[in-house]
Amino acid sequence: MTARLARIFRYPVKSIGGEELAEVTLTPRQPLPGDRRFGVLHQAALHHLTEGRLEKWLPKSAFLRGAAAAPLQAVRGGWQGETLTLTHPDLPPLSVDPAADPQALVDWVAPLWADSGKAPPARLVEGPQALADVKQPFVSILSLSSLAALEQRLGRSLGTDRWRGNLWIDGWEPFAEHDLRLHTLRIGEVVVKLTERIDRCPATSADTRTGRLDGDMPADLQRLFDNTDFGIYGEVRQGGTIRPGDAVEIL
Repeated sequence: MTARLARIFRYPVKSIGGEELAEVTLTPRQPLPGDRRFGVLHQAALHHLTEGRLEKWLPKSAFLRGAAAAPLQAVRGGWQGETLTLTHPDLPPLSVDPAADPQALVDWVAPLWADSGKAPPARLVEGPQALADVKQPFVSILSLSSLAALEQRLGRSLGTDRWRGNLWIDGWEPFAEHDLRLHTLRIGEVVVKLTERIDRCPATSADTRTGRLDGDMPADLQRLFDNTDFGIYGEVRQGGTIRPGDAVEIL
């Protein structure tokens, strides 16, 4: 079976919502455009701002994140023109222009963060680079075959949303991606150098339909595979536009 690109996702706000794309244009040594463009800082991290702006990448501990508040994992939505439209099963929908009214999003997510035990949400910030969990300008690549195999081993549906990956591949053998570190892929006209496996945190333990914990995913991965990895990062080496259905070739 020929491997193909199956789905493309972007996450405009770190740990809050996400959207599926029909195509994307990638640039060498850059992340997926618009991915993790914004993040919500909590009050204990405000000292990192310079004149109200974020001028450097910060680790995930500075932001609201699903590992500390499972309800965030059930936020859905992305861009509709200049408006960010988000939904959650326990909240009314939100449509906001984050440039014009950044506080609206902070106030909207505050109830989802309330039981985190962390400092309260303080400010929506735009990053000088993607506010991903790693500083390097990577895209994340995951496998639908690996997901199906993991679901079979656990005896329950997990879905793609809890993993917050950019590119999903269909047609590989289960967990083949874990042995492809330092290999190079061609996806359509794009070339990507695979770099390192993705170590998974407790955010993946939440059911993204409800925002409630439904297990301990890092512990399950460790028990089943002796590691907590799922997916792999890659660096774009040759840019171009890709779409679901594009062939994926290991070079």
